[in-house]
Amino acid sequence: MFITNMLKQYATSKADRIVAQFKGETLTYQELYKQAECVAAYLQQKGYKKGDIAAIYMHNSNQFLVSYFGVQLLGMAAMPINTKLAVPEVQYILNHSEAKVLICDQVLEENVLATGYVFEEVISSEGTLQDIVGDTSLGDAFTPVEVDPDEMAVVMYTSGTTGKPKGVMLSQRNVYETAKIWAESMEMTEQDRMFICTPLFHCAGSHVFAVPTIYAGGTVIIEEAFSPEKTLQQLVETEATIFFGVPAMYTILLSRPDTRTLAFPHLRLFCYGAAPMPYEILRQLKEAFPQVRVQNLYGQTENTPAASSLLDEQALEKIGSVGRPLVRTEVQVVDEHGEPLPTGAVGEIIVKGPQVMIGYLKNPEETARTLKNGWLYSGDLGRFDEEGYLYIVDRKKDMMIRGGENVYPIEIEDVLYQIPEILETAVVGVPHEVYGEVPKAYVVLKEGQTLDADAILAYCAKNLAKYKVPAEIEFMDMLPRNASGKVLKHTLKVQHA
Repeated sequence: MFITNMLKQYATSKADRIVAQFKGETLTYQELYKQAECVAAYLQQKGYKKGDIAAIYMHNSNQFLVSYFGVQLLGMAAMPINTKLAVPEVQYILNHSEAKVLICDQVLEENVLATGYVFEEVISSEGTLQDIVGDTSLGDAFTPVEVDPDEMAVVMYTSGTTGKPKGVMLSQRNVYETAKIWAESMEMTEQDRMFICTPLFHCAGSHVFAVPTIYAGGTVIIEEAFSPEKTLQQLVETEATIFFGVPAMYTILLSRPDTRTLAFPHLRLFCYGAAPMPYEILRQLKEAFPQVRVQNLYGQTENTPAASSLLDEQALEKIGSVGRPLVRTEVQVVDEHGEPLPTGAVGEIIVKGPQVMIGYLKNPEETARTLKNGWLYSGDLGRFDEEGYLYIVDRKKDMMIRGGENVYPIEIEDVLYQIPEILETAVVGVPHEVYGEVPKAYVVLKEGQTLDADAILAYCAKNLAKYKVPAEIEFMDMLPRNASGKVLKHTLKVQHA
């Protein structure tokens, strides 16, 4: 039940195999484990113990993985922090979590100082951390710690698309089971080379891609970030076999001429999630890369994340679906009383399985509202079709009521994405003195395209019920997003206000 145990095993059985590479630097399985063991030994000698929290405030790198596993080897909880957060947001997380140790990139230390938070121990990735992992005698001094599978291994603060972020507590079992679930779902092997340009501090980057790849004995190719100019070439040069991107990334890649001139002989799987993939973009993707399968992934930080997946065979036939429940996972759609609803009916999606969190850090009230009888109440509204495929209707909090009618933003967004000139869009509910709430659409056009609001409204009027047609269109250069690629709709609402 421990991913660190598998890493220790691979340090012997796959000692010289490359587990991670970043900017030309590689780590073997043996090196990763030995360096993680040095981090654990150093913290142990400093008196830290099981249950203490270590904040990891780092950009993507090999050292991120060393720190993540080293902390867990000691039974401490690794707490990755979003490097894109503003200082007050970081301050809130530190104060709330009461983290004792900080492992930090030197370029980010100024942000930490600005919070005023005082750590017992600060380990700089450019200084102290390098000294620690370079001291081979440290690893020999490490005394293994007995840890229960259901004890906290990771704390991940939710991205805070609405309100204050909550600290999701994930157990050793949660991390291990999620790695196993996704490795099976994506049919990973030790031959796979997972290309990661999404942040490792986010639950998807770490628990859907990096850790499952390591579980399978494969290689994690780490990049700092997605690049419209470089990512395609990097996929070729690194011989990547799996790539993950949010739909906007695929839209950008498909617009580039080198998509059709470069050869990608090693790519076998495109994964996507965080937002719906428009039918036209998915069709173009499969046309441009006929040898590459596609797979939609659905989950939340609270389920590590792993809930359901739509496989390649049904990708175009079940457009808009997030697929069927993953192995060892139960998913239901229920009413306000928690009772299962019939096929086609819209209700809240709830999830049960070994990947469901143990609760929110220092927040028993919210834990009790979210976890009931082993079920995680996701806050997502959805429905099942007659073949058991799950569709996300919208976030429970995003649904608006216009004059007594329920309006789901995703329905309007699906229609807007049919307009060829539109790159991306987000619909939110805004106050109205007569109807209570009305939909407003924020629209980003593709480069070089022109389109006016009247044309958009005319198209919506032909394809939507009158009460669903946006009351207002606002054009933007880009949509505000969090680190996982999700649109920050509450930011749009604040902007409107």
